[in-house]
Amino acid sequence: MRRLLGERAARIFLFQSVLSTFGDRFMLLAAGIWVRVLTGSNAEAGLTFFFVVLPEIVVSPLAGVVTDRSRRRPLLIVCQAAGAAVVLLLVLVHGPGQVWLIWLVMVAYGTIATFASAAKSALLVTIVPSELLGEANGFLNTLAEGLRLITPLVGAGLFTLAGGPVVAELDAATFLVAMGALLWLRVAEPAPTRQAEHWIAETSAGFRHIWETVPLRRVMLALVPVVAVFGFLETAFFGVVTDGLHRPAAFVGVMISIQGLGAIAGGLSAAPIMRRLLETRLAAFGIVAIALGSAICVVPAYTAGVLPMVVVVLASLLVGFGLPWLLVGVTTLLQRRTPLQLQGRVDAAFGLVFGGFQTASIAVGALLIGAFGYVPSLVAVGVVGMLAAGYLVSRSAVPPLPAPSPDIPVPVG
Repeated sequence: MRRLLGERAARIFLFQSVLSTFGDRFMLLAAGIWVRVLTGSNAEAGLTFFFVVLPEIVVSPLAGVVTDRSRRRPLLIVCQAAGAAVVLLLVLVHGPGQVWLIWLVMVAYGTIATFASAAKSALLVTIVPSELLGEANGFLNTLAEGLRLITPLVGAGLFTLAGGPVVAELDAATFLVAMGALLWLRVAEPAPTRQAEHWIAETSAGFRHIWETVPLRRVMLALVPVVAVFGFLETAFFGVVTDGLHRPAAFVGVMISIQGLGAIAGGLSAAPIMRRLLETRLAAFGIVAIALGSAICVVPAYTAGVLPMVVVVLASLLVGFGLPWLLVGVTTLLQRRTPLQLQGRVDAAFGLVFGGFQTASIAVGALLIGAFGYVPSLVAVGVVGMLAAGYLVSRSAVPPLPAPSPDIPVPVG
């Protein structure tokens, strides 16, 4: 970590990335609360978050192509400037008649975030040496999870004290400061290359690379069923709290905070552990922690007394701890195994699969829990997670690497 933070370019990049994450999180929470206050509808407040994630599914392929056709630093600067301009439109919202404007801004917000995500991943590979990618991803994940502990207070508190327009103005300021940091950043980016391909072939290049690269294909095959059930947890935890622990739904916030503590520990330990393991095994052990934490959450359905609360706290820590191991392992593997000219499309392809299956699983999970209760959903997460982790561990032997080239970061481990 000392070597990573000793690089000026890495420090600037990490600073602007964390600042952007901070602004995004408190703004999105405040937007949901804003719609709830204006309309009195929980359903319409939930639509606010749907409009944010929808663009990731729709525009990810385009974002990947644009990223790989562009220099990533200028593209990120444009994204930050566009984000500041778009979010300032929220100062025009004064009543229920402008809720449509909040939703429109959220669609634009999600679209800009999709382009920025692909550009950030590709720029990180340019700035940080391959052997330090694990430290960089772990550092970003740790700070992002740490922000989960304070952004709800900032977003909800600032909205309550000052109102939505002030929150929007503060978020715009984070965009502008991040843009200033990127303008200050100095990095030698190679000129983007464009191959004479049909647009379908160019757009699908990220998926083809994942499928043709054995370690990436194995990770994707394991992650598809995992993500297809992990969304069940979004609703199942409400069942655990209300039906299992007999606590108000607001207690879910306590579970999220406990998960945040576990995630900080997971983020700090991910890179050191990954230096001793393959990226795929780190991801597999992360899945095991999440699956185990989910499975033991069935205890409150069958036991009374103090034990259910102890189990749920332990489960929250396990789920929080496992998620950074999964994300850092998979993200680092994608970055190390992908040529620079494909980084944007591979990141977009992964985001499309991950986001699409997760969104669908949240909807399916809500229906299943309404029909059968929360216990079958938690068991499904546990069983599928363990099977996927077993597959990854059993297939984690890596074929010989090709000879290093300037475009392909050299994996280590």
